Amino acid sequence: MSSSITLGKNKSIEQSVTRKNSLEGRKNKVSFFQVLASLTKIRITFMVAVTTMVGYILFNGSFGIDLLYTCLGVFVLACGASALNEFQERKSDKLMERTHTRPIPSGEISPTNGLLIALGFILVGLFILWQQSLLVMYLGLLTLVWYNFVYTPLKYKFALAILPGSLVGALPPMIGYVAAGGDVFHFSILSLATFLFIWQIPHFWLLLLMYDDDYKKGGFPTLTNILSREHISQITYIWIFTLVLSSFMLPFFSLSITTVNFVLLALIGLTLLSFSFKIIFQKDRMIFRNTFMYINIYALAILLLISIDKIINA
Repeated sequence: MSSSITLGKNKSIEQSVTRKNSLEGRKNKVSFFQVLASLTKIRITFMVAVTTMVGYILFNGSFGIDLLYTCLGVFVLACGASALNEFQERKSDKLMERTHTRPIPSGEISPTNGLLIALGFILVGLFILWQQSLLVMYLGLLTLVWYNFVYTPLKYKFALAILPGSLVGALPPMIGYVAAGGDVFHFSILSLATFLFIWQIPHFWLLLLMYDDDYKKGGFPTLTNILSREHISQITYIWIFTLVLSSFMLPFFSLSITTVNFVLLALIGLTLLSFSFKIIFQKDRMIFRNTFMYINIYALAILLLISIDKIINA
């Protein structure tokens, strides 16, 4: 018994030393621009700008300087919100394997500097959006407030925080739509916003199925405290099915109603449902990872279909 305890302690010490060495190695190798890209979660913020572009094209059907200006404003603002989020969650990030190498918890940048960078991006992003219109800026500000001051603190208290939190991903295309001259409450943009709102829920729960223990280390209440992993897998598949169904709103409000579009939507949706069906019966982490990838590709395919259709029919 004592030998097994000793082995466990030794293993824990080895992991701590390895983790410390890896962080020290990163400090010596990572450039400022790499730190900035990580702090602002540039891959995610780039996708936020893409959804803004789709919203703009949904109304305007063309490219122009206003489109680039709007996407730049949303991108910069999203970078600031992401950096602020990393400042807010720095203590939790330090405890989680998936996030401990982020710039602030790893020590690549100080919390104060991280916060200053975040505030700088936020102010610049809001200024760019203000140049478009007050409503565009207000929508950007609403997205920031909802993400950083509603969703982020709610994650520490509520296992289902993703439900209200998904509003964050639904707002950027609305910003693009309004910047192009559209009505924020028009059915076209509401149908797209609904699609992206639904998409984020299975997107997050697939992450939970992969990193549940890590989230618990970070102090987040997770759905596995309420439901079994099997039940979460089943519910996640139901949300994926709902996502596919929601895509069929798009031909009525966003896409041209043609046989080709219906066939494409059906083929893309059936492909996703077929590929993701395995999550109901299997617990393999790779299955969840693959489904996570499939659902992201599916969302991108739908956004591409909307954009091409609007450009062709503009």
